[in-house]
Amino acid sequence: MFGRKFLTVASLVSVTSVFSGCSGVISTDVYKYYPVTLAGYTGDKEISVAYTGQVARHVLHDSLKNLAGQGDGHSNDALKSMMMMYYAQKTKKREILAPKSKGAFVIKQENVDQISKKKNLSGKTYKGAISGMPGNMTGVELVEFWIGKAASANKGVDKLNGYNYPQLISKFIMGAVSYNQAVDNYLDEKLEANNKPNNKPYKKGAYYTGKEHSWDEAFGYFGAPAHTLTLTPDDVYNIAKRKPAGMSAADWDGDGVVDLKSEMAFGPAYYAAAFDRGGKTNYLHTITKAFVDGRTTIVAAEGKKLTSAQRNKLKVAASVIGKNWEQVLAEATFKYAGSVYKDMDKIKTIIEAKGNVSKSLNAYIKHWGELKGFSLALQTGKNNLGGTASSLNRLIGFGPVMPDGSQVVRIDNRGEYVRGKGVSWSAYMAQMVSIQKLMISKFNVKARDKALPN
Repeated sequence: MFGRKFLTVASLVSVTSVFSGCSGVISTDVYKYYPVTLAGYTGDKEISVAYTGQVARHVLHDSLKNLAGQGDGHSNDALKSMMMMYYAQKTKKREILAPKSKGAFVIKQENVDQISKKKNLSGKTYKGAISGMPGNMTGVELVEFWIGKAASANKGVDKLNGYNYPQLISKFIMGAVSYNQAVDNYLDEKLEANNKPNNKPYKKGAYYTGKEHSWDEAFGYFGAPAHTLTLTPDDVYNIAKRKPAGMSAADWDGDGVVDLKSEMAFGPAYYAAAFDRGGKTNYLHTITKAFVDGRTTIVAAEGKKLTSAQRNKLKVAASVIGKNWEQVLAEATFKYAGSVYKDMDKIKTIIEAKGNVSKSLNAYIKHWGELKGFSLALQTGKNNLGGTASSLNRLIGFGPVMPDGSQVVRIDNRGEYVRGKGVSWSAYMAQMVSIQKLMISKFNVKARDKALPN
């Protein structure tokens, strides 16, 4: 293997090595090969990139979502404890429940410790109050409340009140953990001059600088493969779905397995890719390129404290990341408002024909959970959405309007839902149209998947 003396900023683009993957060339476009620049470092590390803790949290999220759908309709303390182990604890030897190998798509790791040890989700969950749900709960309290409900729901679905807990938990955590931590922490206060400076290690004994690791952790929360800029949105979509075509796209180093640490696609990047597949947007590559550009700026400082000009370049890149990531969440809110509308229209037709609405009702509840989860995720970023958030929460409500005209209006002091009379079926459908208009006017969404007629 080459020594550190060869992996310099000047030679980074052209050094051939065992790390070179498919191309045979180390590329600054691959978020993996940035050299150690920390002054005074004498260890054997050659690469300074490290974001395994964030990958572990993506895996904890995916595994928690899997568990949230395993209830049998009865109170299940064991299932609740298992879900809390993946959400709030830092237990050793937790099995990876998702994503797992699927046919030809072979994943390297089998337990969370193989990625990163002593990680949880609750410690990184948005601490603010969630106004879009009753009870004035914090982000952590809301997830734990939903975990309790999921444990006693049949396959995680409450058909009486209209809640699909795997979807609610998953989509909210994509915002309350990944989006919030990236844009409102690592790409915000940690970019300030005296917060994790570049001329000092991130922490005692680290082989990376404060700014290097802060930027890496933000990238890790986005959940994109390190080699995303060599891939198409279809490739990243196929990787996330673990399709056969995704295996060759994912396996950058050609070792026959997908390394979750750098080759897998997780939630935020998956949704960016999914919208880009329509050809109207470029969220995935725009966000990834901004991360790459920022990391290149940090490498160029060669372990010295960043100048004001260099920090300003990082802030510009961070702004691009934040704006486009926010738009991805807005696109998802737009999409699922359209899905809810179409489900309601189908249910209305079936009821009028005196048919069985069970299957369509399941789809409605699922899509409403995705709508609600993403709409709450959108509110956990750096920007206070103010009146936009209030309008969004009023239009969606605390629960979906059910076919009998009822809707959850509050949670009582025992933690039970209280339903009241909701708006009419047609009025709630109209509110889905209003949500899409709101996403266009406030966030300028472009993909507009599942667009409704005005």
